[in-house]
Amino acid sequence: MKTEDVVKKSRGFWGEFREFITKGNVMDMAVGIIIGAAFKAIVDSLVNDILMPIIGIFVKTDSLTSVAIKVGAANITIGNFIAAVINFLILALVLFLMVKLMNRAREAAEKMAHIKKEEAAEEAPAPSNEEVLLTEIRDLLKAQQK
Repeated sequence: MKTEDVVKKSRGFWGEFREFITKGNVMDMAVGIIIGAAFKAIVDSLVNDILMPIIGIFVKTDSLTSVAIKVGAANITIGNFIAAVINFLILALVLFLMVKLMNRAREAAEKMAHIKKEEAAEEAPAPSNEEVLLTEIRDLLKAQQK
């Protein structure tokens, strides 16, 4: 039995759960979900309260969401479907822009780290002949002591 299996068994279910819930990724995900839900409410309001009534003007109805096709006894509310598609497209666009922005920020941070590493390498002078010789002597003395 592996050591980590023994540790997991000794912690028990609640210990493992506490470890899982306190990990940074889980907390970040929870915050993202809460913000996403709040943002979805804003997009829903934008689509249903602003865009659909404006589009409804062109189809001569109070709102595009009220547009429906009657087939026999069935009432197909095509306007609600169009509103859902518009919601999806707006959310997908915003997510795309956020991911694009985060990728640019990460690339810029990586470039800065690379530039700093290069500058640090350039600033460090090459060791002199004396330093190289002293380093070799030190290493030989350490080898003899073993």
